[in-house]
Amino acid sequence: MGRVASSADNAAMESFFSLLQKNVLDRRPWPTRQDLRIAIVTWIEKTYHRKRRQRSRGRLTPIEFETIYPANLTQAA
Repeated sequence: MGRVASSADNAAMESFFSLLQKNVLDRRPWPTRQDLRIAIVTWIEKTYHRKRRQRSRGRLTPIEFETIYPANLTQAA
């Protein structure tokens, strides 16, 4: 994320919110804001961050990348 009003930043956020809406918001009615908040956080932590393939990691999921390249984790720390 870089410059103000960057179209690349807007596209990335639009893609994220589209996935969020399709996978969480539109699935069912939410009785309370707290239930929705928990569902959003759970989806981000369990699905979006762990299962989403990332171009910068050779189209691997974060779990696959950490399994294949464990040395990168120790170098980053």
